[in-house]
Amino acid sequence: MTTLPPLRDVIAKYGLSASKALGQNFLFDGQLLGRIAKVPGDLAGAEVFEVGPGPGGLTRALLQAGAKVTAVERDRRCIPALEELGTYFPDQLRVIEGDALEVDAPALFAAKPHVVANLPYNVGTALLIGWLSAEWQPWWASLTLMFQKEVAERIVAQAGTEHYGRLAVLAQWRSTPRIAMNVHRSAFTPPPKVMSAVVHVVPIEPPAGVQLRLLEAVTAAAFGQRRKMLRQSLKPVPGALAALETLGIDASRRAETVSVAEFVAIARELGRPA
Repeated sequence: MTTLPPLRDVIAKYGLSASKALGQNFLFDGQLLGRIAKVPGDLAGAEVFEVGPGPGGLTRALLQAGAKVTAVERDRRCIPALEELGTYFPDQLRVIEGDALEVDAPALFAAKPHVVANLPYNVGTALLIGWLSAEWQPWWASLTLMFQKEVAERIVAQAGTEHYGRLAVLAQWRSTPRIAMNVHRSAFTPPPKVMSAVVHVVPIEPPAGVQLRLLEAVTAAAFGQRRKMLRQSLKPVPGALAALETLGIDASRRAETVSVAEFVAIARELGRPA
């Protein structure tokens, strides 16, 4: 394994510190970073897309696992440290200065990369929703992402639990998400106020006959008024109440009791030709 200077020394050399404005929290624990890099499976020779690498802690672990990493970083202070890291791994690291919300990520890869990132908390959910809302099958092979633990629980939540909502339906109707590991707040510098978790998402074949826009409309209405019965919350969605009746779904139920499969069935019914 390539011997690298301690990450703390690199941070000191380039005068780096975590930016609160950019939602940065650095990870220094090499063993922990190595465990995160193992979540997607064997990365030897695989393409990886990393968002917000900062000084390159997770990037190191990915490179040492044999991945070919494309890292997008908007904090220009970190670019020299990342470029120095690239000298230890010839032809394995490509660094792009830019905003991951604006970068055309699919165009960067010939095949489907694994996305692996300790996401800045202030953009993590927006990036995930964008990746889950794209064309399917998606341009990525898997997602391995760090979130606040509460967000992670919302992604994997089941119907009838307190964290269940639109994000769970969006994540689960055509992918399989799981919490791969929890990460204590003390692992970060500076420590965030909340606990974190790594979520692993693998795409699956989407259910036939379901349009994302209709699924989004139904879940937006249902969870937008989640304390109301479906007969009230879904009233603004044309055809939704008739769909409930056709499917035998009790209109007196509330959104948090409706499973992902049931929401999918409602959206499919709404998409049938008149």
